[in-house]
Amino acid sequence: MKVRLLTVSHKQPSWVQQGCAEYEKRLPREWGFQLVEVKPEARTSGATTAKVQAAEAARLLAAAPKGAWLVALDERGEPWSSPQLAERIGRWQQQGRDVALLVGGADGLDPALRDRADQRLCLSAMTLPHGLVRVFVIEQLYRAATLLQGRAYHK
Repeated sequence: MKVRLLTVSHKQPSWVQQGCAEYEKRLPREWGFQLVEVKPEARTSGATTAKVQAAEAARLLAAAPKGAWLVALDERGEPWSSPQLAERIGRWQQQGRDVALLVGGADGLDPALRDRADQRLCLSAMTLPHGLVRVFVIEQLYRAATLLQGRAYHK
């Protein structure tokens, strides 16, 4: 199983890069984790929110591994606990499917992409900045890995 965090965003500040790097190095090597930045759509005159979202969705899908389990990070998704995330990752591992976690741009995910996703995950009812989402998701992936390994980090 390969795990990808696909995010529509620009290069992040050093504190985000450092936080991500710290948790990335702790992830299981067999997950082949990758953080993939997808270029945001240019905001030109006449570019509607729908057009911007559709263009970014196309880029996200192009960056996702073929046949991957798509998880849309969206405020309308289900809130999962850390143990629930670990349980789902365990299932995805057993199925041998790659996983792509999708983070939309400034306008959020395209509604068609949200509908196409296999699951929707809500990280918080609050709006979070992209950099914080990256660090939070990678840390939670590490936490899930420790749960699956029977280690005590999750406490």
